[in-house]
Amino acid sequence: MANEKQEAQKNQSEQLVHRLVKAIDEEPTKFNNYYDLGSLLTRLNDYVQAEELFQKALGIFEQRGDQRATNFLQYGLGNLYYTVGKIDEAIKLYNKIDDDKLKADAYLMLAQSYMKKKQYKQTVAYGLTAYDLSADDPEINQVLGDSMLALGEFEKAKQYYDQILLHHPGRADTQFNRGLVAMALDEPYKKYLSQARQLDLDYYQKSEKKISDIEHALQKLNNKSSK
Repeated sequence: MANEKQEAQKNQSEQLVHRLVKAIDEEPTKFNNYYDLGSLLTRLNDYVQAEELFQKALGIFEQRGDQRATNFLQYGLGNLYYTVGKIDEAIKLYNKIDDDKLKADAYLMLAQSYMKKKQYKQTVAYGLTAYDLSADDPEINQVLGDSMLALGEFEKAKQYYDQILLHHPGRADTQFNRGLVAMALDEPYKKYLSQARQLDLDYYQKSEKKISDIEHALQKLNNKSSK
């Protein structure tokens, strides 16, 4: 059954690739088709072809002086580099984007890029800029919560996680990290961890070490304060 589903998804993806290739052949001046195909190839882990396509398309639209197309293609290529771990190259591309419709997304990706580099103060700076543009975006709130958690700003992290959980209670990562924050603040936390476990057991098991890390950190603090 699982194999049949995978085969169906593979066929669907191949058909979509063919349709987008045909669309590019028919309308080579429409940048959306290049962006969609490059993004699809990235999702399919075909990174070499995706990079070649984005680079080729950037050459075409930069030469035409089409700034909007260039912005979208830079964003797509930045996402590819982010996916494969070329974080510094992704950051350079995200920093070039000045399209109003893409700004919040670009700042979010800059925040997530600095999160990967464990440079949490830069994460907060870009996250807050993204938040000013799109305060309801759960991904923006998540990266802000995660960076505040990493910096030990637990009350602030709590605010961002709670904002997400009001509308998106089905996020295992938010529930889990909200539980860590509650532990750190000496508040009831088991309900959050239990929710995370039910929502995504794999994620919970991979992240379980963070629970003992917080417990050890709190023990150390308690030992210091009791001396």
